[in-house]
Amino acid sequence: MSRSTPPPWNAADSLHRPKLGRDLTTDVCVVGAGIAGLTIAYLLRREGLSVVVLEAGAIGRGQTGRTTAHLSSALDDGFVALERVHGPAGARAAAESHVVAIDRIEATVREEEIDCRFARVDGYLFSATGVPGGEASPALLAERAAARRAGLQVEVVERAPVSPLDTGPCLRFPRQARIEPLRYLGGLARALEKRGGMIFTGTRATSFDGAPGRVVTGDGSVVSAAAIVVATNSPVNDVLALHTKQAPYTSYALALRTPHGAIADILLWDDADPYHYVRLEPGTGEDGDLLVVGGEDHKTGHGSDGVDRHARLEAWARERFAALGAVEQRWSGQVMETSDGLAFIGRNPGTDDDVFVVSGDSGHGMTHGTIAGMLVCDLVQHRTSPWQGTYDPARIRLAAAGAVVREGLAVARDYLAWITPGERAAADDIRSGEGAVLREGLAKVAAYRDDEGVLHRRSAICPHLGCVVTWNGVERTWDCPCHGSRFDCRGRVVNGPANRDLACVDR
Repeated sequence: MSRSTPPPWNAADSLHRPKLGRDLTTDVCVVGAGIAGLTIAYLLRREGLSVVVLEAGAIGRGQTGRTTAHLSSALDDGFVALERVHGPAGARAAAESHVVAIDRIEATVREEEIDCRFARVDGYLFSATGVPGGEASPALLAERAAARRAGLQVEVVERAPVSPLDTGPCLRFPRQARIEPLRYLGGLARALEKRGGMIFTGTRATSFDGAPGRVVTGDGSVVSAAAIVVATNSPVNDVLALHTKQAPYTSYALALRTPHGAIADILLWDDADPYHYVRLEPGTGEDGDLLVVGGEDHKTGHGSDGVDRHARLEAWARERFAALGAVEQRWSGQVMETSDGLAFIGRNPGTDDDVFVVSGDSGHGMTHGTIAGMLVCDLVQHRTSPWQGTYDPARIRLAAAGAVVREGLAVARDYLAWITPGERAAADDIRSGEGAVLREGLAKVAAYRDDEGVLHRRSAICPHLGCVVTWNGVERTWDCPCHGSRFDCRGRVVNGPANRDLACVDR
């Protein structure tokens, strides 16, 4: 069975820091050391606030380390849809904020001298059913008009500059960008620490209860802060409020070897459903470049065919691009898709306390995370931001109500897994390297047999809200289809909203 391997940029320098191990008092406690958490901490420290960052794993080893690292203001949902849901002003705010986010990343790279191969490139959106030499489709023309109303520079061109793929007429978005994300995060971490910020990895924030401004960690240490920011991809401090308005989706990616210069250094997307996204990772040695191709998305926990999806993605790429060599890496990542296409950034819903959340990357984690840095920095400092209404976690968009209902019904159906049979009749049917959910009386058990043949058993019930997890053979994880919690093959939590491991079960 094909297993996930790290993205080509995932072997950056050491991203571990010491554990906390003592009580601290600070102005701001940031939970999560991905792109959002470190950007928030860095910008707050630049303004003179004391900052402590807590990370359960290592810096960027969550979903930031799995991004394909497109930096774009051409948003996945498209500006026709964003204008319909958020209105013209909301669409303009979304476009402006992503443009400014790319500028902010570029400025940070320059000011902090971060070696992360940041480069400005053009982005191209093409129709999956486009005809070479034909006219631009009505959908592309409508998207161009909406993007221009939102303030973006965009034009129709005859084709994207790639060969032998002839995209036909497509939209060109200038001054997009690409980056090596973990090298950027490593540079951010060093810049934050140079300015006096503190980062503690291997330190899980387990409790946000008690007096406002207290974060309790797994070893009992307490961080007292005037403001708390939860930037954990999916909020671990919130039981329900945001999780009814977003859904987890798994996306697959490949890196294929290609000769230097054979493929143009651009960003490329189509409008298929699910859509495909492509960029180049230029090489520095004799091995050539890497073509990074992503797509084949599905609702997390609803697809056990990751190997087949990687195969389809490879076939799609080889049909369209010349001189592709071996697949160097295969991996997947999880994105939180909100009901209205934009992230949730701001004050935690239902509280007047200084607790802020960041979630709902909607496939644009690098730019949404950078927007979060600027927006939360303003809110913590009690300043207004022109974007705060657009990204307000408490917002309700009536035009997105249908999406909320559909996802709610899907979650309700997921709970039916409580009454289904097990995926295997017995544990003896599970081969080495595989996992399956077993039924043992009234209980559901997540059983994994490691490569040495040892069976590991945990409860299959997600500790967040009680959904039954499913086995992900590509990542060797247990994934919750309801709200996106993920656990490693032995049941240890690796992604929220769950903040505890799968429970042990008696033999």
